[in-house]
Amino acid sequence: MAEFDTVTKDLIHTWPRDFARFALRRDDLDVLDVLDTEQPTVEARRADSLIRVRIEDEEALVHYEFQTADSDPPMPRRMAGYLGRAVERYGLPVYGNVLYLRPGAGRSDPGRYEQARPGYCILLQYRVMRLSELAGQAVLDTGALGWLPLAPLMRRPSGLAPEAWLRRCVQRAQAAPLAEARKVDYLAELAILSGLLYTPESIMAVISEETMYESSIVQYFTEKGIERGIEQGGRQRAAEDLLDVLEIRFGLVASDPLAARLMAISDVQRLTQLHRAAIQASDLDTFRGLIGE
Repeated sequence: MAEFDTVTKDLIHTWPRDFARFALRRDDLDVLDVLDTEQPTVEARRADSLIRVRIEDEEALVHYEFQTADSDPPMPRRMAGYLGRAVERYGLPVYGNVLYLRPGAGRSDPGRYEQARPGYCILLQYRVMRLSELAGQAVLDTGALGWLPLAPLMRRPSGLAPEAWLRRCVQRAQAAPLAEARKVDYLAELAILSGLLYTPESIMAVISEETMYESSIVQYFTEKGIERGIEQGGRQRAAEDLLDVLEIRFGLVASDPLAARLMAISDVQRLTQLHRAAIQASDLDTFRGLIGE
């Protein structure tokens, strides 16, 4: 998921105040720096972003870990390592945040690491955020440029179709007060992140052809489509993406016979078509009808 890491890191480095304010729920802070997050361990590991801020007269760190799926080792263990090393290295209060990008991810993350041993108790808490549960329209209303490319993955307004919501997000990004060269990259970042939920065809139908070619979005999604077709596990990934959408939108459970039927489909193109249908369907019965159930 290197492409998603690259995009989220760029958003944090460009608009750190947007992310710090969102995590702490306050405006009265100053961003001092975005720190190098390479951890000083034998096996170098990187947290996604570490923002140094000043709140009143105190300095603190705001940490963001971006995830597309559940992690191994489990996130509580990873966060214990990340935040513990940050405390050791900088000696400042740390506000830890895990942001799950893909629908369905992070459901089992408790937001805490706990060791309950008499005389050796450890408790570390962090905030868990899932984009699919955040109100996307609120981001568009505030105009927070750092968060706008993430808005297509957020909860859309009631009654608004998925592609209409994507189009609204793109229109707002196109109207952002940015230099044209930067805006092309900005739209490319929105498109790449949107690929976690929308099909390449949906994205390219919304973003103008001129913008797509200037930012190499067409090349990116073409390459991704080829990779999905030839990489081992591509079919598995496509099926899991489809089930994620059905779980988030309609509460489909893994024990439902429909889930097993979808996982048995071997045609990646068919799974991609069903993924788009799942986004557009008004309810689960409508989707079942599309596949003859």
